[in-house]
Amino acid sequence: MSNIAEGCERSGKAEFHQFLVIAKGSCAEVRSQLYVALDIGYVSQDQFQKAHDLSKETSRIINGLRASLNHHRTP
Repeated sequence: MSNIAEGCERSGKAEFHQFLVIAKGSCAEVRSQLYVALDIGYVSQDQFQKAHDLSKETSRIINGLRASLNHHRTP
């Protein structure tokens, strides 16, 4: 969320797009940390699955926003 907010405040669509790329990468980092949390017993399988699913959905939403920005870029 912070990456998206920072990207919105930047000077143009290209920078915003780059921050969306970073935000999407952060979703992958969250999933990675979820596996660690599951492995060490910090979260249950149910908690893991719910958070993992939310992270995947968030990643899809960010990707849709990126695609929308690419579609509306001016040459």
